[in-house]
Amino acid sequence: MTAPGPAPSRAEGTTWVRVGRSYRAPLLLRQFPAELPFGFLARLLTAGGDVEAAVEAYRLPSAHALEVLHGARAVAETELAAGSGGAATAEIEAERESAENLGRAVARRHQELWKVGIRFAARGSSRGRADAERARLAERLTALGFRSQVPRFEAKAALAPFEFTGADARPPGYWQTLSTDGLATLFPFGDEAVFEPGGVLVGLALADASPVVLDRWAHGSYSWGLFGTTGAGKSFAAALLLLRTRWMRPDADLVVLDPLGEFGGLVRALGGTVVPVADPAAGRLNPLDPATTGDRAEKAARVGTMLRALFPTLRDEESAALDSAVSRLFQGSTATPTFEDLGRELGDPAAAGRLGTFLDVFRTGSLRGLNGPTTLGELRAPVAVDLSHVPEDQLPFHLTYLLDWLYGRLRDRPGPKLVVVDEAHLLARHDATLEFLDRVVRHVRHYDAGLFLLSQAPDDFLRTPSGRSLLRNLYATGFLRLPEVSAEARAFYGLTAAEAEWLPKARLPREAGYAESLWRIGAWHLPLALVATTPEFEFLEVRLGAAAPPTGPS
Repeated sequence: MTAPGPAPSRAEGTTWVRVGRSYRAPLLLRQFPAELPFGFLARLLTAGGDVEAAVEAYRLPSAHALEVLHGARAVAETELAAGSGGAATAEIEAERESAENLGRAVARRHQELWKVGIRFAARGSSRGRADAERARLAERLTALGFRSQVPRFEAKAALAPFEFTGADARPPGYWQTLSTDGLATLFPFGDEAVFEPGGVLVGLALADASPVVLDRWAHGSYSWGLFGTTGAGKSFAAALLLLRTRWMRPDADLVVLDPLGEFGGLVRALGGTVVPVADPAAGRLNPLDPATTGDRAEKAARVGTMLRALFPTLRDEESAALDSAVSRLFQGSTATPTFEDLGRELGDPAAAGRLGTFLDVFRTGSLRGLNGPTTLGELRAPVAVDLSHVPEDQLPFHLTYLLDWLYGRLRDRPGPKLVVVDEAHLLARHDATLEFLDRVVRHVRHYDAGLFLLSQAPDDFLRTPSGRSLLRNLYATGFLRLPEVSAEARAFYGLTAAEAEWLPKARLPREAGYAESLWRIGAWHLPLALVATTPEFEFLEVRLGAAAPPTGPS
């Protein structure tokens, strides 16, 4: 018989307990929000996160439960009699009414009261890692309306084993009183589905294949992002969500800025319009047309942004001269200006120096098709703007004025609208275009619209304040396989070490028949499989250009 080894060493600090080489940092719930989503515990314990949760519950005898509710109602009535006024009075009245209604339900045996304790323990190989994991958990709880507390000088008591008596020594604030319905939200730890009525199927949970259905238009921001390396399935996933959006919201105006020309077949199959930017015969969109903003001064500022995207080597004095010429052009008359007019505003080409040479691209060069009034007619939705034949160094310029044109379209058309911006990192190359994209993301919700940004890595946007602002204003962000997860991305999104290690290993469609992904949706972190049904797969496979087929049927 082998003798047992020595017990692991233990130590207790102000807010942590060490057992052997592992640190445990407890976190308690002090206050619950007014409403609890079923299965919320599972979503707090993010994919691979090194956090454990424990729940203990004891039913209060009916007589005791009625005494508790009667006392709560009496306290509320006393506070109302004191006349605190304002929002506090409304809250107290709600508490009184809740206690009264729950008292009737308990008397009729429709509800019971429970003494409930919930504790979390973040774990790490060092105090710093355990504390960081606990801080991220506290942030997620706050976002959901909970109030949490770190037990100070009582970490050991908070983590003590259950004795199942209901009289265990616990830190103050540990015990809460919940109704049967409130207790039910804790079990099972994982809910069967995330389902928002009227939404689209985003994917199936990797843990149990439960569906995740989200309604883009039910949240504060209608914009989403999707990041992943080449071959991870971004274009197919975007097309799949577009198709499902079209089914659920046939009135939605869908537009794709398509640098690689992948979405044209899908748009044509849905009865829409494909606009090839490099083909003058398809119609001209004048980048200087102020109709996109309705304000000539605002349009002048945007023209400066798009031209700097085209001419990134402009010196400060050249940028100043260009801005001055653009301002005079838009203030001097009510006519719609063209690039020919801008060239005349700059004056003698010889005196204009490099600026005059740069603008030759609109007079006699590859962009001469843009020099003139807008001739593009009414476009039947959905719309794909095909930029696949545009030189790569001109793509940021085209994307900028096309976003400007789309901003006007979003403003002027009624109903829900969605714009897909593929290869969005092209706009992150220059601060001016990134700032413009950030403004679009922040303001399009006013027009019942959202953007769906597709790019290779979030780091392209994390380098500047405008990029970080843009990412913060995306309600949902999906991550397919990434080559690596930087420390900046991990900190910004609150990813656990396990999540950061998993994303570079997430299975690709050609490996699994579906794309593995991690979605950050509000405070939730959900690992999902992006799977198409057989009819969806067959429909998209032959209509997605170079994108086919990254996600197999199910």
